[in-house]
Amino acid sequence: MKIYPPRFLYSIIIFICLFAACNNDMQPKPYGYIRIDLPPKSYQKYQGKLPYSFEFPTYGIVKPDSDKNADPTWVNIEFPEFKGKIHLSYKKLNNNLREFIEDSRKLAYKHAQKADAIDEQRFENKSANVYGILYDIKGNTASSVQFFVTDSSKNFLRGALYFSAIPNKDSLAPVIEFFRADVIQLINTLKWGK
Repeated sequence: MKIYPPRFLYSIIIFICLFAACNNDMQPKPYGYIRIDLPPKSYQKYQGKLPYSFEFPTYGIVKPDSDKNADPTWVNIEFPEFKGKIHLSYKKLNNNLREFIEDSRKLAYKHAQKADAIDEQRFENKSANVYGILYDIKGNTASSVQFFVTDSSKNFLRGALYFSAIPNKDSLAPVIEFFRADVIQLINTLKWGK
């Protein structure tokens, strides 16, 4: 019986392992997304000169809307680190509540062609006289969260969450969910008047 040196045996084992590791079943790996570190939730009360007040995240900045057609009561809560904003547009009611509600619904459902689904969530805060609907727009759309709230007689506020990024529901999902909670906090803390 012939005894082989250990180096020869190791060479054979390595060759067998390499041969067994060769596999032609190559599959492309899915694209990865960058890790997004989200800040801890913390809110502050907006103390500006608007006919409404609300709580907004401490990691946001409230700025007047700079669009040339913007009303002085319109603001954006900007999140520069995330290239996002919550746009708020206020209207004084003058027997035109139905028109504003319909406009808000149309703006939300304008995304229906690209949306996978649009869910509606009703809000009612009788003590603050705030009633409205939040639209969750699923899919690759420009705005994934929109809402309106009103007191049904004098005040109407519409809001929408936007990101300056190409819509991609997979990569934006955690961020949208994170900021959706901020939109709900805004609605729950909204008060009419200064």
